[in-house]
Amino acid sequence: MPDVVVFAYHNVGVRGLATLLAHGARVSLVITHKDDSNENIWFDSVAELAALNEIPVIMPPQPNEPNIVARVQACRPEFIFSFYYRLLLGRNLLAIPQGGAYNLHGSLLPRYRGRAPVNWAILHGERYTGASLHRMVEKPDAGDLVDQEAVPILPTDTAAEVINKVTWAGERILDRSLPELFKGTAQHKPMDLKQGSYFGGRRAEDGRIHWKRSAWTIHNLIRAVAPPYPGAFFDSNGRRVQIQRSHYRGEPAVSAGTKPRMYWEQGQCYADCVDGRRLRIVDLAFNGKALDQSSFMRLFNTPSIVLEE
Repeated sequence: MPDVVVFAYHNVGVRGLATLLAHGARVSLVITHKDDSNENIWFDSVAELAALNEIPVIMPPQPNEPNIVARVQACRPEFIFSFYYRLLLGRNLLAIPQGGAYNLHGSLLPRYRGRAPVNWAILHGERYTGASLHRMVEKPDAGDLVDQEAVPILPTDTAAEVINKVTWAGERILDRSLPELFKGTAQHKPMDLKQGSYFGGRRAEDGRIHWKRSAWTIHNLIRAVAPPYPGAFFDSNGRRVQIQRSHYRGEPAVSAGTKPRMYWEQGQCYADCVDGRRLRIVDLAFNGKALDQSSFMRLFNTPSIVLEE
């Protein structure tokens, strides 16, 4: 079995590393990230899995520093794998393994190259996304494809739910691809980059709801950034309110043709949107505490508010 160096983080990294070990790969070094104290760490630890298997772990702030490149070179890996590692690997690292460097990406490449591919796919209302195993080159998410697998995005799925599907798709891809990769017989297919686009990272502020958009577009934003991500929000009368879950059925708005508004009806919260459709607001919160009809009334002194930009 080949010697391997792994760059990995998150659940995708854990499942990727576990699959390599199950196939007998000799993992001589794992490079991962230090957890950020400002981030909600809801996922499993690559470092813990590596420690369980007595694999050395390092957490450099930048992987392309000469001392890190030298450390990887000293391992003499036949392959490098990257699983949800958040930094680009430079030319010097990619040139080390004779068998190649490979990455698992959370989309059906060449679509949604770059950062946060699952979140972007949901934001655009996609019905399918997936995982792709591809050879790494200097240009991100642009090397030859080895394999990919699609997963459905249901209209109620949140980003975390879709990431779970993508994680398991990635594991299945690795499980069936590693034997051929290790034998040097895996088929590679060049990517047509014109068939996709590159997307950047997202910030917490990108969760702001713009009420001039359609109900379906707002619903996609809410589920794309739902917890454990920072969440969608809007400001009203100096108060920041979070919408953590919504439900869309294409229902007509009660107040179609007027300004968007949020209101309560038979104990349920709704938002009428500018396209004449309404959303049911399943999970509403203020300062981290759930808002029901009574607490909404206490906060705003009314059961209905106009939703401004």
